[in-house]
Amino acid sequence: MVTDNRQLITGAYDAFGAGDVPAVLQAFAEDITWHVPGRGPLSGDYRGHQELVGFFGRVMELSGGSFRIRVDDVLTDASRVVVLCTVSAERDGRSWSSPEVHVWEIADGRAVAFREFQGDQQAEDEFWS
Repeated sequence: MVTDNRQLITGAYDAFGAGDVPAVLQAFAEDITWHVPGRGPLSGDYRGHQELVGFFGRVMELSGGSFRIRVDDVLTDASRVVVLCTVSAERDGRSWSSPEVHVWEIADGRAVAFREFQGDQQAEDEFWS
């Protein structure tokens, strides 16, 4: 099961990197909860596929399509996947890159919850604002 959870989440990152949002959504429960901390325009709680599609679109809109995630390491257990990654984007002539920790809760073979933790919350909020 741990291997399946790892493959589920790494497959979702691969699909996101390829711009295949329908494949990304296949890894998520219909009512997935998604939390982005901070005070920037992307911060907040999202629920379900429709809200996530809007969130992904907003990320790409604000970054002019430059947003990227590099997976650095993946840690798994029976119900959780933790992804250590580096996110980057360009916006208004500025470049930004930051380490993040993404925590996924898995149930019945699908991601049911996502929570991210930024390396520098203030810098991230300022970049997206």
